[in-house]
Amino acid sequence: MDHAGTLALFDRDLRAGARPDGPGARVERTGEVVRQVASAQGWNGVVWSDLDEAGADAAIAEQIAYFTGLGLEFEWKLYGHDRPVDLGQRLGAAGFTAGPRETLMIGEVVGLTLDADPPEGIRVRPVTDRAGVDLVADVHEKAFGTDSSWLRHQLLARLTADPDSVVAVVALAGDEPVSAARMELVPGTRFAGLWGGGTVEAWRGRGIYRTLVAHRARAAADRGYRYLQVDASSRSRPILERLGFAALSTTTPYVYVPRRAPCTGPARDVTSGAVRSVARA
Repeated sequence: MDHAGTLALFDRDLRAGARPDGPGARVERTGEVVRQVASAQGWNGVVWSDLDEAGADAAIAEQIAYFTGLGLEFEWKLYGHDRPVDLGQRLGAAGFTAGPRETLMIGEVVGLTLDADPPEGIRVRPVTDRAGVDLVADVHEKAFGTDSSWLRHQLLARLTADPDSVVAVVALAGDEPVSAARMELVPGTRFAGLWGGGTVEAWRGRGIYRTLVAHRARAAADRGYRYLQVDASSRSRPILERLGFAALSTTTPYVYVPRRAPCTGPARDVTSGAVRSVARA
């Protein structure tokens, strides 16, 4: 795989040319910034920028003013190769909080190891309805320790409105959901993204995550996608490398939370649209 060429293609197709990630979301380009705007239950943030030192601070201020005016938290999804080189420091100085850094990994489907069968006693179930979405959300809460009401809403809406744009699976031990993940398909590109892979702590280290990666990779191949993209944690990176993924950059979520306006009447929480980086990871 041509690493530099693949990274440039990723930036062009999935960032500069981003598409809305679900019903009700829209993608806007303003100057050298591409952002997604969604409801309070969706993902709001900057997916791409091409800035220089002279204009970076003004562009940051513009996005803060825009999303604050909507009463929304938002994420600036910063990649390690973005310009200027001190963009992360500028975001921090402007009031953003950095989340955990992850590794952008991309694999060419034809070169991946896809023969990972489920461990004994584990079966993989496709998710197509509300009951399946509830299982995915339950796993998410146990694996990551966070509220998953946003995931229930977002995944169900996507399965309902455009079921061909997402593949979701859950791994069951008997009737107990122990791992879950999804794959988002981007029509018109060669990329599919692997997101939300999580395993309940007691079931980690048994090869279930690897199984769900291989399952989704085969589904991507069947649909004609060439590349799989993952924002990998330090825990999942070694597994993905063994499957044939390559590390091409890093990605760090910088989250901005608008301050509450002074209360002069009935209380109104203007920060209820919480951006959850794990929604895209």
